[in-house]
Amino acid sequence: MEREFVNVAVVGTGFGRKVHIPGFQTHHRTDVAALYHRDRETARAIAAEHKIPMATDRLETIIERDDIDAVSLATPPFLHYEMGRAILEAGKHLLLEKPTTLNVEEAKELAGIANAHNCVITLDFEYRFVPEWQHFAELLSSGYVGCPRLIRVDWLMSSRANPDRPWNWYAQKNLGGGALGALGSHTFDYIPWLFGSVRRLSASLHTSIESRPDPNAGNEQKQVDSDDVCAVTMEMANGAPCHVSISSATYAGRGHWVEVYGDRGSLAIGSPSQTDYIYGFKVWGAKAGEERVELPVPERLEFPKRYPDGRLSAFLRVVEVFVQGIDRGRAVAPSMQEGIYSQLLMDLTHESSRRGCWVDVPEIG
Repeated sequence: MEREFVNVAVVGTGFGRKVHIPGFQTHHRTDVAALYHRDRETARAIAAEHKIPMATDRLETIIERDDIDAVSLATPPFLHYEMGRAILEAGKHLLLEKPTTLNVEEAKELAGIANAHNCVITLDFEYRFVPEWQHFAELLSSGYVGCPRLIRVDWLMSSRANPDRPWNWYAQKNLGGGALGALGSHTFDYIPWLFGSVRRLSASLHTSIESRPDPNAGNEQKQVDSDDVCAVTMEMANGAPCHVSISSATYAGRGHWVEVYGDRGSLAIGSPSQTDYIYGFKVWGAKAGEERVELPVPERLEFPKRYPDGRLSAFLRVVEVFVQGIDRGRAVAPSMQEGIYSQLLMDLTHESSRRGCWVDVPEIG
């Protein structure tokens, strides 16, 4: 049953402050009723800035309120399981930032709690909602390339190439830090979305910048054990190889590209930008024996409004899917099912890198 309005609490004020808060305040069916930050004064200051009526440093204060329907969880990944569990057990719907959790067992448990409490979970896998990516997906579904022979993903960014960037949770593997979590979680969502399931994979994770200054310890150099370079080879269910190269430490990196070569032609989507993760993509295609040409995006797929921050344009479409799921009483993709599969592929990437061998990818019902 469709409700008139969905009151949302935003938990986490990094990406949450930049994108989640304005997203929920802009969408015509949602509003931000409360804000959480671990420091009460910081919470109050941000709430005042965005005219949010309630600010707190206690999650319990939020989830105990009957007038809050949903929570948007934009904290670092090591907090997703504990906070997500409390939110779902309180009967609140959940919009969850990626990566899903720290491991697939936590993700599956959250899914079970959501089912038990009739809660909807939506994952913020934004590339599904970018016009160029939607056009790319439609072309693939139409058989433009035929049967894929080779899939290649290059996501080479310079965001953490500077070794003077500070040490924090992102530098710590056990807290979910690293390029695999930040970028690979998206990649492991859109690969099955675009190309189907994965049969097995072989991976190598590398830490090229092994220490960073900790500003909370007088800029003392602290060890980094999270990855900043990921190389993964996957065998898709149809047998096609998929090669993935991800890095957050490549000066003047290529940007973000996906290419697929099939028996009828080829398709590519890419953006060279090192700063804009949403705008700037273009799609190219070539039928067998023909030159590659740019394939314009149909107007029906374009964002109805392009905000200065492209992440907001995409996030608003995620919010729309979240609201649709709440109205229908069942999640719409990307749901926890997609979150579990992305997390599974991340877990197996770590396992393969640790063991130095191929690992099979089990089917998930």
